[in-house]
Amino acid sequence: MFTPLVSINRTVTTAARCKRRVVITGMGVVCPLGVGAQNAWQALINSKSGVTRLTEPDYDKLPCKIGALIPKGDGSNELDINSHFSKSELRTMCPATAYALIATEEALNDADWKPKDEIDKQDTGVAVGIGMIDLVDVCTTHEALKNGYNKVSPYFVPRILPNMAAGQISIKYGFRGPNHSVSTACATGAHAIGDAFRFIRGGETSVMVCGGAEACISPLSIAAFCRLRALSTCKNEFPCEASRPFDKDRDGFVMGEGSAILVLEELNHALERNANIYAEVLGYGLSGDAAHLTAPSEDGTGAILAMDRAVKDAGIDSVEITFVSAHATSTPLGDAIEIKAIESFMGQHKRNVTVSSTKGAHGHLLGAAGNLESAFTILAIKESIIPPTLNLHNLDGETSLHFAPNVKKTWNATSRHVALKNAFGFGGTNACLCFAEYDE
Repeated sequence: MFTPLVSINRTVTTAARCKRRVVITGMGVVCPLGVGAQNAWQALINSKSGVTRLTEPDYDKLPCKIGALIPKGDGSNELDINSHFSKSELRTMCPATAYALIATEEALNDADWKPKDEIDKQDTGVAVGIGMIDLVDVCTTHEALKNGYNKVSPYFVPRILPNMAAGQISIKYGFRGPNHSVSTACATGAHAIGDAFRFIRGGETSVMVCGGAEACISPLSIAAFCRLRALSTCKNEFPCEASRPFDKDRDGFVMGEGSAILVLEELNHALERNANIYAEVLGYGLSGDAAHLTAPSEDGTGAILAMDRAVKDAGIDSVEITFVSAHATSTPLGDAIEIKAIESFMGQHKRNVTVSSTKGAHGHLLGAAGNLESAFTILAIKESIIPPTLNLHNLDGETSLHFAPNVKKTWNATSRHVALKNAFGFGGTNACLCFAEYDE
């Protein structure tokens, strides 16, 4: 019997209902499932996979030879980075920043929000994080230094600073609201959205551009995560089958890359300009495991606390939640603990809850995981579809929770659609976001 250490008071607080409401009015995506939010979403719900073989010779000597790469090319679903930036511009930024800028352009166009008025620019902020710096950039610059001081690029430092995606976005569009960046490993993107939500709800600004970006797939990073025994190594010949959240044969995660950006907006601000509303952000919860550098607490306390705080912050009861977009990365330990935590938190209501992890399709985007999966959660709410967990053939253990193995499910709810999005990171940092169908 799983008994968490934390004791949860399920009394619904009403303080959250008196705060400013925050809605999502725009989204942009660059990820292994494609470029463009709708392109990626359609690939996801059609059970496509973005995991491929890593073909560079340096990967041949590593235990893991697969990754989830953004499709490159000039197709409508592919990325041609040279069509977005000049060579001189690319010298000033790391690939993750470039992905964030591309996703931001789509999100702002989607929201129809590119203000020219100075007051509107001052009322628009940015919260975008990067989980890991570009290790290849560090290594090549170190080698360049051996050939002389002048061989070090003057843009080296800006390229490796985790806050430069936020900075570049702010500079490009002239946004003078909060300029914020977090770097909390695999919880980065979710924390960025949650912090942006609080900035708007607290009255500091009316619009926030938020999310995360990651582009650190390289032989060095793959080798490092292999040394941690974190990556899948058993499906090198069958890449599409490697990421398998909740499946009893899972053996580790698949590293991915990309960015997803959301435009959050104060409700009245959105209504006044007749903006399209995807969904509403209801709550945000954070916690620390205080247990281990890389592993979650075995009793699930960290995850339970984050979910509980998000629900209390939302001012709702857990029985309103019928979908949990799990962090589940396809690691043997993490997935099992998260399922137990969700079961414990939901109590008897767990029989009415469906859990899914989209990482089976796009791998684990590290610092861009929580925000990409938030975008998919929001689209799930909008379209009443629960996206599938690919490669889930044999559920590990018994549970009363429901799943969406391999194919999408219709999301039936007796009232409005309400979902939780979990995101956990190394160092025991946890985030949970509560999204809901917009209700006038």
